Parts: sequence; structure tokens; C-alpha cells
Amino acid sequence: MTASAPQLPPPARVSEASLEVLRRHTDHLTTAVNLHLEGTLPWYRQLTTDERASLRLIAQRGILGLVNWLDNPQTRSLPLVNELLGSAPQDLMRTISLQRALQLIRTIVEAVEHRLPGLVPADDQQGMLEAVLRYSREVAFAIADVYARAAESRGAWDSRLEALLVDAVLRGEAGEQIASRASAVGWRSSSGVVVVVGPAPDQADAAFMSHLRRQCVRFAADAVVGVQGDRLVLLLGGVTDLDGGLERIMSSFGEGHVVYSRISGSIEQAHRCAQAAYSGHSAAPAWTLAPNPVAADDLLPERALAGDDTARQMLREATFVPLAAAGNGLLETVTAYISAGRSLEGTARALYVHPNTVRYRLRRVTDITGWDPTEPRDAYVLQTALAVGRL
Repeated sequence: MTASAPQLPPPARVSEASLEVLRRHTDHLTTAVNLHLEGTLPWYRQLTTDERASLRLIAQRGILGLVNWLDNPQTRSLPLVNELLGSAPQDLMRTISLQRALQLIRTIVEAVEHRLPGLVPADDQQGMLEAVLRYSREVAFAIADVYARAAESRGAWDSRLEALLVDAVLRGEAGEQIASRASAVGWRSSSGVVVVVGPAPDQADAAFMSHLRRQCVRFAADAVVGVQGDRLVLLLGGVTDLDGGLERIMSSFGEGHVVYSRISGSIEQAHRCAQAAYSGHSAAPAWTLAPNPVAADDLLPERALAGDDTARQMLREATFVPLAAAGNGLLETVTAYISAGRSLEGTARALYVHPNTVRYRLRRVTDITGWDPTEPRDAYVLQTALAVGRL
């Protein structure tokens, strides 16, 4: 058996005379509340005239609502939002935050408590104060519920806008359209974009995406989260510590490889960067010893084998073409070295040169391409680049 929640005793019944006093002094209490707000809350004095008038109207409705609440006990369980805020509670949310709304309620209650003893008969003062506290509690919960519902709706809409931005970047839409969608989600970074692609977890709901976004903004000025099928995509701008940041959010991805790519340009130029990360995620299983996370540029051979034209172009232009232009037998030396099982002596015999000449040429290859033929992984990249270049 489960214990039921304890029931609070009903508030004491307030006499009709006290209720009549409240009705007659509603304007007086509203004026007193307004003066108390101006003297207590610094941010209230900084509001515009229209905003203060809107809050004064809410305070007046609150006092009238208290009278109705006391006069009709059967309505005490009904929602108070419409009675208090009128037909447009969004006016309150546009004016002040939830924290300030609760400060407003607390201050109004203080002002009413200070003036009630001088208005109502002594026999009703205790019951009236108790009723004010209970009424203010109901109002606070009602307003908090309004803000919570608005936050949920806004979060769902923000997720939709972010999904549209991710889709626009992946599809390579016009720069103006991407810029417009980025502005809609509050993107501020003008340069430096990182795209991260990994497997989506089983439950990638709005709460999960909101939590991941908060984690990302700890190391990035901008963070957009989207789900494309079974893939989780992050667009990050203004990243300060990519390695450390990725390590913190790795647990948010599903099982599999996480691939990232970066550019120094703006979000409007991030299409190729996103395509590289997307292609790298598809090709990553071909490299069984790949680190996780792994850069898309470290997966060029696998991406080329998977049909990525951009990867083939990068291998050709960044590796094959410079080696061919450098001359001095560098292409022949790399080819012979790989064919000889990365043996210096075997390469030297095949080329009829001294082993030191082979060493020198291999160092030149490393200087030109950034890939070291003496390392197994780099040798595989070079072998693929030579094949792509010759094709």
C-alpha cells in the first residue's frame, strides 16, 4: 500500500465584512503594491511605462482574484492563470523572466501582508494572512506552469529550426539561406566551424538534445544539434578545446565511430566540411584501428574507396601532384619502397641507388606530403594516393 499525501486543513472562513473591505480597497492596495514594487525591485523601475502598466494590471487582477477566491471556496482548485493574466499570458513572459515573475509575486504578497492588519477586523486578520499565503502559492505554481509549457514549446520549435539548419548545411543550400537559418537559431560565430557526425543513441529526444547542447556550449560559442536518420550531427562554432570537448560528449553518441571535420570559414561555407564528416562516418569501419573520435582527413583512403570524389581529389592534389612535380624519382622511390615491403635495402637494390639515397628521398616525401612512408598507416595513405593519381 502507498501512503497518501497529507491533506492540508481548509483555510479559515473570512467574514463578509472583511471581503467587503477588500473590495473597497482594491485600488488602494494596488497603488500600495506598485509603490512597494518600485521601492523594492530595481529591475522594475527600469521597465518601460507600458510594461509597468501591464504588471500593475496583473497585480490588480491578483487582488481581485484573491477576493473571488475567498468568496467562492468551490473554485479554489480551478486554474488561476486566465483570471490573473487575462487572455495573453505571453505579455508577462515577454516582459520578465520566471525568476522575476516569482520575485514579483513575493513582493506583492509582502505589500499586501503589511497593509491587511490596518484594513480587516482583528478577528479575520490571521485567517486572511493564511489565505493570502495559500493564494500566492497557487498563483506561483500556476505561473511556473505557464513558463514551463512555454519553454517546452520553445524548445521544440528551436529543435526544429536547428534541424533545418543542419539539413541546409548537409544539402549545400545557398549561402544566404544557410545564413538566414543560422541567424534564426542565434548563431554568432563568423569563422571556425566544426562538424561532428556519429551514431545517434536509442533515445534522442528533446531533453537529450537540450542536455547535449548545454554540454557543447562549454567548449564552443555556438552549438546546433540535429538527428539525421540514425546519425547525430553537431555544428559547432568558436570551439576553444575540440579534443577535450569531444572527450566529454563521447558518451552522448551511440556505439560506433565519431568523425569530425573543421574549416576556418563561416557556417555558410561548411557544406564540404559536413560532407567530409558524413562520408568519413560511413567509411570509418574500414579502418579497424582508427581512433575514436577521428578526423575526416585521416580517413581519406577509406573515403576514396567508398566513392567520395572529394577525398580522391584531395589525395591526388595534396599527394600525387606535388610528388610528381618534385621530380628526383620521388614517385618511383615511394612505389618501390611500398612494393618491397618497406625495406630500405630492397628499395635501394630495385632502384640501383644507395640506401642513404632512399632515406633522403623518403624524408623529402614526408616534407612534401606530410605522410611518412616508414609508418604503416601513412604508407597505406600514400599507396592509395598514388593509385588514385595514376587513375
